[in-house]
Amino acid sequence: MQLQEANYRETSGQQRQAPAAAEWVVRQDLAAAYRLVAHFGMDDSIYTHISARVPGTNDQFLINPYGMLFRDITASSLVKIDLEGRLLDDSPYEVNPAGFTIHSAIHSARHDAACVLHTHTVAGVAVSSLAGGLRPCNQWALQFYNRVVYHDFEGIALDAGEKLRLVEDLGPAARVLILRNHGLVTLGRTIPEAVILMLNLERACKVQVAIESSNQAVNPVPSEICEKTARQYDRWGKSQETEQGGSRGGLAGQWVDPYLREWQALLQRIEPLPPSSFRD
Repeated sequence: MQLQEANYRETSGQQRQAPAAAEWVVRQDLAAAYRLVAHFGMDDSIYTHISARVPGTNDQFLINPYGMLFRDITASSLVKIDLEGRLLDDSPYEVNPAGFTIHSAIHSARHDAACVLHTHTVAGVAVSSLAGGLRPCNQWALQFYNRVVYHDFEGIALDAGEKLRLVEDLGPAARVLILRNHGLVTLGRTIPEAVILMLNLERACKVQVAIESSNQAVNPVPSEICEKTARQYDRWGKSQETEQGGSRGGLAGQWVDPYLREWQALLQRIEPLPPSSFRD
């Protein structure tokens, strides 16, 4: 904790009160999520956001400081705000009002969403602008078969009145929301889940754009196979009860995040390169 407190400073160099240990873990994961989004080229300058719920609360979340590139975000630079957009710590940073509108609406209605991730990628915006939206034309897309909801474009998300309509369109269970003519949103029970869902959704959109640009006929996948594949993803992504002494090393009945293994591998992409070679 001493190192954590030593690093938790404002840009002015003044000491800030260190967050609780659970919050600090979330801050580190959220900062990693921002850097991974930048690493994979899914950022949009200083716009779009990833938010995470502060552990133990339903009305506080962490979001990026407005004006900072995703590649530069750290655990200590994240801003804590409430559902009214009020700062809850002495951060010198501001937040983007449009980001607050979307993320606060989702967090207020969906307490199961520990993390909300929103992007404006070229492929994602392209698919969001198509009348048919995301098509079941590749394996990545089939993860989301009949599991995507849509919200119509109402202009830049600054109108508080849009929150109710967005929440209504989102519903109580969807983990993928496509904002028409705007971009993509994923909701995760954990930060790793939100990030990996977005990676897969982005790949699905890229493949669809590539297929449609070929002007060739798409090999159809029967609807029953589409649903079968989606259910396979569902079963894999649900809570897992580990067996005593099993390969995951958990206790019987202990929940294991199914995305954790891939998340730990992804973190290596934003860590310093190890002093090793394929020749070793």
